[in-house]
Amino acid sequence: MARRALKLLQDRIDATMASLAVWFMDAWTVVERGWRRPLSKLALRLKFAFYPLLAIAALGWLGWDWTHGRSLDAAEDSLFDKVVKLRPVEPKPSGKTVVVEIDECSIEWTRAQGLGGWPWPRSVHADLLDALDRAGVKAVGVDVMFLDRDPDDPNGDGMLDLVAAGGEGRFLFAATFPEDADFNAKAAIRAADAPGAYPLSPEARPPGPPIPLQLPYGDAMAKHAASTNFGRSDDSIVRDVPLRDEVEGWGIPTLPVLLAAQVQGRSPSSYPAQVRVNWRKRTQLPYISAADLLAGETVCHAAGAKRPVLRDAVALLGYSAAGISDTKPTPIKAAMPGVEVWAEATEALLQDSAIWMPPTSFKYLLAALLVLLTSYAFWRGEPHEDVDGVFVATNATLLLIAFVGLTFFGVFVDIFASVGFVSLCFGLCRLYASVQRGRAIGNNDYRDEYNPQHHPWLLMARLRFVPNGDIEAFAAIRGKREYRRLLRRQLYAGSDAVMIEGIVERKSWLHDILDDLMLLIWTGTERTQALDAAKRELDQLYRDLNEGDLRLEDHGRVMVCISVAEIDDDNDLTNRGERMRLRELLGQDLNATDEWLLVADNRYILDPSHTLEFSDEATDATDAEGEDR
Repeated sequence: MARRALKLLQDRIDATMASLAVWFMDAWTVVERGWRRPLSKLALRLKFAFYPLLAIAALGWLGWDWTHGRSLDAAEDSLFDKVVKLRPVEPKPSGKTVVVEIDECSIEWTRAQGLGGWPWPRSVHADLLDALDRAGVKAVGVDVMFLDRDPDDPNGDGMLDLVAAGGEGRFLFAATFPEDADFNAKAAIRAADAPGAYPLSPEARPPGPPIPLQLPYGDAMAKHAASTNFGRSDDSIVRDVPLRDEVEGWGIPTLPVLLAAQVQGRSPSSYPAQVRVNWRKRTQLPYISAADLLAGETVCHAAGAKRPVLRDAVALLGYSAAGISDTKPTPIKAAMPGVEVWAEATEALLQDSAIWMPPTSFKYLLAALLVLLTSYAFWRGEPHEDVDGVFVATNATLLLIAFVGLTFFGVFVDIFASVGFVSLCFGLCRLYASVQRGRAIGNNDYRDEYNPQHHPWLLMARLRFVPNGDIEAFAAIRGKREYRRLLRRQLYAGSDAVMIEGIVERKSWLHDILDDLMLLIWTGTERTQALDAAKRELDQLYRDLNEGDLRLEDHGRVMVCISVAEIDDDNDLTNRGERMRLRELLGQDLNATDEWLLVADNRYILDPSHTLEFSDEATDATDAEGEDR
């Protein structure tokens, strides 16, 4: 009983769904015809001029965007973040750049030693630098501000400055540009006197203008200082770490540059203005807690944990404790300690692992090239299935290049914005091509359905391409492809003919032996009207096929078989209606063995002596004979 009720419910649901499907398709057909038929009329006017016009418009927009908003460029940053996070492999740290973190554990340890919490006495910082020096580091970048002396600990101030002097430039201290605009008037330092400063142009001459650079309090620390100002993108995410501050024609190096210049023996001016870090999500630079160095043993990490090798390394010392850490949003972390950001930039300079990016103009040139190729392919009348495949393969290849380049070679080629823009142009081309094809094959969303009462005469032409026997296989295939392309292009441009394209589905097991067949159908109110339309367009097809470098006559020939019939002759005495007549016409044209060569003037093959035709007379006699029996 339950099974019968369930079956009855299912039958009712199926019936309802079938009714809704019919209702929806009928309603949706009205909607589709509402925009497809106007587009079809537009396509008849523009023909294939739409594609170069679209290319000109797209190139014009690219040029305008390059000189104004650069929206393609703006999309690069967010795409870069996605690729960095999604790449399957990321580079491992060299181990030669170490972060010394002042974390919560270190602060609690100094408090337990009776040294107080944060801020530490300057003597603790001096001890920390001494421990790093004894560990054999090459250089230390201190991302801690020591702008003012400590009135309660003058000895600690002096001790830290003495350690800085003893480091002989191996210890670099943080300097900053204040946000207070009035500071510039009070500044006593000239641009040329800033540590590592260099002119950016020949016009910049010493001593340079006064600059609002705040240096550490001690003479030795001020002498060996570096800017720690950050630059961010419009969305406030740090992707490119600045390597210099530009102030009135002078470059003031930041902390990573002076560290790298000291280790590599280079001039600070030889480095670029910024560096894009090869950000790592799953691995990070080696860390060591400041308390472990001060205590001389592991106190802030699990016992037995492997400590980083400090000998011959470059150390970056700074905060990571919550509440005092100056965090920065990066592509892989929403809040990364500033000292780690500086360390990543230093690693990139020392190990030459920074991400290389082509100039901004590259993506615009790439987009322009892809737009031109896409428009040209559609303008030529290439088959849509081939264009689709090439487009997908091209995009997949470009995406693969972007991932492989960033993952294994440290190169980020921003092709995503270009591909997105070209995809929009491709979609418009594809839409317009579907309108052209829909009208050419007689889709009733684009043209009225065939009505035998209005156009009773049908002329059907079977076209078959036969390659020359003395040419290579590749040339024969290329010639057949050009024949089909030019035929398609003529029909898409607004021919009177209706095309039956592809007797069997493409790539089916019968396709290879039937893909040389194409059926064209013309209609007319009179027989002569259908014949005239067929002759005009077959003559034009011959001219199109023999223009240009790939002449049809050099590769093959087109054989034509013509059948003509009056589909509705208003003779209701026979049992042959419109459907049967149309089937007979189609079967006759496909089965006929007589073919004629397509030539410049095709009146010969349209002559009644060469045209297959049938009428009701013979069939009437056959029907009568059958009835007598």
